[in-house]
Amino acid sequence: MLPLVAFAFVLIALAVALEIVSYASLKRIPAVATEEFPEIDRELLGKFSSFDPELGWVPQPNQEKQKDTGDHLPGEELRTVVTYSTDEYGSRVCYAADRDEDADVTVSTYGDSYCFCREVNDDETFQHYMAQELDTHVANYGGGNYGLDQALLRMQRQYPEEETDYVFVVVTASSIARILSVWKHYQEFGNILAVKPRYVLENGELERIDSPVDEKEDLLDLESKADFLREYDFHYDHWFKPHFASVPYTSDFLDDPEYLRYAAITGCKELERRVGRSIPGVDFDAAQTESVLRMEQPRVRYHERLFETHEYLFDALIEEFVDYADEQDFQPVFVMVQQLRYAKYESEHGPIYGDLVDRLGEKYDALETVDMARHLDPDDGVESLYVERGEGGHYSPETNQEIAEVLTDIVEED
Repeated sequence: MLPLVAFAFVLIALAVALEIVSYASLKRIPAVATEEFPEIDRELLGKFSSFDPELGWVPQPNQEKQKDTGDHLPGEELRTVVTYSTDEYGSRVCYAADRDEDADVTVSTYGDSYCFCREVNDDETFQHYMAQELDTHVANYGGGNYGLDQALLRMQRQYPEEETDYVFVVVTASSIARILSVWKHYQEFGNILAVKPRYVLENGELERIDSPVDEKEDLLDLESKADFLREYDFHYDHWFKPHFASVPYTSDFLDDPEYLRYAAITGCKELERRVGRSIPGVDFDAAQTESVLRMEQPRVRYHERLFETHEYLFDALIEEFVDYADEQDFQPVFVMVQQLRYAKYESEHGPIYGDLVDRLGEKYDALETVDMARHLDPDDGVESLYVERGEGGHYSPETNQEIAEVLTDIVEED
């Protein structure tokens, strides 16, 4: 009898230990949610310097930040730090040309982190290269993680202070998900500070749903706004709940071999960090990036379905852009660019947004449209268009030069 009891206790102890390990591992896997309302403490809140009650967040004016891109291994000398600087308008600086209201042509750009040009220096953005070619200032009002909705809201707020002849809106296909979002955590697990407004269509008209967070302090108690967040964020039901881990955590952890692979890679990276040297012959940064990209494929397919079901909202926002351009008398240009995770998928399956860009160009006579994937034809695979290490997924300086050539042609041809 006693051996059986002892054996039972051992099994229970092993099960408990496996649950603890599984839960700890799941918390580190970006494709899994383990908490609906993770704690936001005051230290974290204090670092959120870009908070904006209207837009959710926005790059602040007169800032200079240096970002370690991670282009080094433990024990190695740092090789890559990029500098992000903003001017008094909150635009990323354009060293190639100063603002001049009397210039022959004026240009501004709005959009997401691909418009901002993350992971490259101030003089490696496509706006910098455009300014060199056009000999005029090109403003950069890109915002990290922005959707098309936030890009337009920022444009409507900023444009009266800086009128330009051309306005380029530059976003990735992930905008289809971002325009359906109110709290980014419901689709990008762990992005807990990002609460934003969104639009819905009511009787064919755009209706703005303001962010429920009026003060930064409100982020400390987001759970009190749970009903609002769950109602207006499309992803709560359609992405968050299906990816929410629950007891038994072991079954969720063992459900996908990629989770085990990612956990092993992360463990090895932690070991490298602790001992202060890299494991010879193994690049765990690259392995982790590849693992994340594999785990991202279900999200890409999810976004592809969103274009099938919610393209009407995207279209309505583009119409808002075109109407505002007509009201303010500038040339609107819509540019679709690709994140690395989409580029890899689309190289085999075609654009997740189908013929959206063509149809927008046909529907709105005044609108210029650019599907940048058609202009970038890498010889060494799509990965060669992007920065090699670091956060990953943003265009390299060389690719930004190619983008600048495409966009410059639009201005020069007119």
